[in-house]
Amino acid sequence: MNRAQLLQVKWLSRTLGGAILASNLLICAFAETGARPNVIVILADDQGYADLGVQGQVKDIRTPHIDGLAAGGVRFTSGYATAPQCSPSRAGLLTGRYQEKFGLDNIPDDPLPLDEVTIPERLKRAGYVSGMVGKWHLDPNALCLKWARKNLTSVKPNAEGRIQIPVKYLREYSSLAQGFNECFQGEMSHYLATYDLKGRTLNPRGKYVNDPGFRLDIQTQAALAFLQRHHGQDGQPFFLYLAYFGPHVPLEATTNYLARFSGPMAERRRYALAMLSAMDDGVGQITAALKQYGISDNTLIFYTSDNGAPLGAAQPGGPMTDVLPVNKPGAAWDGSRNDPWVGEKGMLAEGGMHVPFIMNWPGKLPAGKVYDQPVSTLDIASTAVALAGLPHDDRLDGANLIPFLTGNNAGAPHAALYWRFWDQAAVRAGQWKYIQAGNAAKYLFDVTSDEQEKKNLINEHPEIAKSLAEKLSDWTRLLAPPGDPDRPLNAQEQKWYQYYFGLPDD
Repeated sequence: MNRAQLLQVKWLSRTLGGAILASNLLICAFAETGARPNVIVILADDQGYADLGVQGQVKDIRTPHIDGLAAGGVRFTSGYATAPQCSPSRAGLLTGRYQEKFGLDNIPDDPLPLDEVTIPERLKRAGYVSGMVGKWHLDPNALCLKWARKNLTSVKPNAEGRIQIPVKYLREYSSLAQGFNECFQGEMSHYLATYDLKGRTLNPRGKYVNDPGFRLDIQTQAALAFLQRHHGQDGQPFFLYLAYFGPHVPLEATTNYLARFSGPMAERRRYALAMLSAMDDGVGQITAALKQYGISDNTLIFYTSDNGAPLGAAQPGGPMTDVLPVNKPGAAWDGSRNDPWVGEKGMLAEGGMHVPFIMNWPGKLPAGKVYDQPVSTLDIASTAVALAGLPHDDRLDGANLIPFLTGNNAGAPHAALYWRFWDQAAVRAGQWKYIQAGNAAKYLFDVTSDEQEKKNLINEHPEIAKSLAEKLSDWTRLLAPPGDPDRPLNAQEQKWYQYYFGLPDD
């Protein structure tokens, strides 16, 4: 440390106390040794738990590069998203806070409030440069009537209840407004970009560009271009958030990816396998680039999904069979699978938010480790903040996972994990999971058993159910708005819960 740094530490010691002094000493040490790791978060969209080869659940999936992340790192068998839907799940991941605490329970609750502190905003304090690629979905959208009535002079919903959002508000709530220095933000062919796919600067404030290429390949290329621009030659660590728009519908794939999956199968499944294969190729290109730049050993990669797969059209007699037939590409089933879990996207059943979860950091995390304790995408922020040498913030709801994976902490990262979505609420503590399905039904499951959510144990263990219900109620009182969803299930939820769990007769 130089004289100026020492004087700053002494000033901090006198004014802010020993805890912050220790944290700043750690930051200085990281800055001098270059030990602050780069962090990459790769987020799939509607990818179910089954659809990684390393999970061993299905035989038709091929994901050798993502499987390689698990082989060289840690695979979590109980990894959870914070919601069974994209916008709230992304809000939880990027803030490290239960999104229900700031009122973003579901898509119409967008946008992400600008006063919420995101991972890139936190890491910026430690000198990181941050990039966002792919699906954002935290800006105002066509369903945000409540926001629109507060912020727009004229609100005219169409026949479907949707509204048009002026472009200026999409910019005001873009990834660039939430701490990211650079972006190639977009889902299909229209992107807000600060750089092009060759790594050349376009406009630091973002420029709208169109690219008709296959969206998953474009998103991989944009991630590689960010790495080209910021691969550590200047000693500055980076945070990259790559949010692939796949295998979410609309299903599309190029012939070279589709050709990898021949034989009789539902076309939705073929397209999902092809899209997942494209993402896997992307992961392989990213890991190869890290090796080429000589920064693999100083880069922590997370791989996970925003929620489980929608299964509506996947099976005859399923809850959405009346909407679309089994074999037709389009909306509803995205072709991915949630085996062995019960339920699907939109449910607080395991199939809705029990997702793939992998961490890879060569030489720092044990290779090939399988970790069974429940973890959450909330933990990504807490882990990144700790590794950046930043002080602990009690507002973060996640845990730094590193001590639990390296043997320095033998306990569980969480005493309990919680969810509230639509007219559902749930809590998992240890082996037990309690679900409140509005005022229609309550369920208790041992999710570590072979029966997991196939047998409701609430009558066999009423005291456990009561204890978990009290925990859940205590948590929901902290939310905005507070309270349990003690109301009737909506029409879609009724279909789901009747189909998967059964509802009591009226």
